[in-house]
Amino acid sequence: MTSDRKLVGAILAAGKGSRLQPLSEAYPKPLLPICNKPIVGYQLDFMRELGITEVHMVVGTLGEMFERQLGDGSSYGVKINYLKQESQLGIAHAVMKLEQYISSPFMLFLGDIFIISNTLDDMIAKWNDNSCDAVLAVKKDTPDNIKRNFSVDLENSGRVVRVIEKPRYPGNDLKGCGIYLFDVSIFDAIRRTPRTAMRDEYEITESIQIYIEDGHPVYVSHALEDDINITFPEDMIDCCIREMKHRGVDKVVGEDAFFRGNPEVKWSVIGDNAIIDGDGPIEECVIFPNTRVKHKGQIKRMIITPEYELEF
Repeated sequence: MTSDRKLVGAILAAGKGSRLQPLSEAYPKPLLPICNKPIVGYQLDFMRELGITEVHMVVGTLGEMFERQLGDGSSYGVKINYLKQESQLGIAHAVMKLEQYISSPFMLFLGDIFIISNTLDDMIAKWNDNSCDAVLAVKKDTPDNIKRNFSVDLENSGRVVRVIEKPRYPGNDLKGCGIYLFDVSIFDAIRRTPRTAMRDEYEITESIQIYIEDGHPVYVSHALEDDINITFPEDMIDCCIREMKHRGVDKVVGEDAFFRGNPEVKWSVIGDNAIIDGDGPIEECVIFPNTRVKHKGQIKRMIITPEYELEF
């Protein structure tokens, strides 16, 4: 990436999150709060830290909530351009919504994946070091996790030779993590991507494989400490705990949260303007902003929103 070519950002945030019900009925997955900040908020922070100031966000179901909560992006130090995707036909299909707005290399995030990283700029370093056309964020992981994502095969030089969506038999321990750095020439490969037999969707991994076979150099970056896909509601609790451990704290209490007692709070998140009325211990819970909780005994492994109380 040469210095005269501007790097822009893109976030795909149009998924429905059907397995997150009932939460997904009121909250798009990318807006779910992890330690009192939406998942996409962390992604916007990462982009700003990399010098990205222009971000294109593809939204779908409940898309108006993104504009209401994130505004024009100025609170995150970026400018957000919202694009509406009417039908969800796979990641590659969503990326094609971006083509007419992007004319320079871009960093792409899947908006429903929470990441922990102190070295995301390594992706740009890999781009510069290898004069490549794409960099894929990867991490070593278990076969089960790779089967739910995609595997990445490398040649001895470190160049990617093959990517496989949801492999039944992973050939190594390298998993793709849903963050990509692409040259705009990727759009040519996406345009030639067929629907897959597996899910009848346009998969970005198919596009990347076409890109590789066209001769474009693709490399990887081990830039992530962790990546967490919030698939089921209880994943939110585990994700918040992992972020708290990363921060070195065992609780997060939001602004203007009010306690009418003195409960012990451990491995839990209390949202902004929440009211906690009770003395019982609160452990491994996520209490959303503007929520009132009235309890006598202990509450544990619960997600409490103004609309729902979910216990695990």
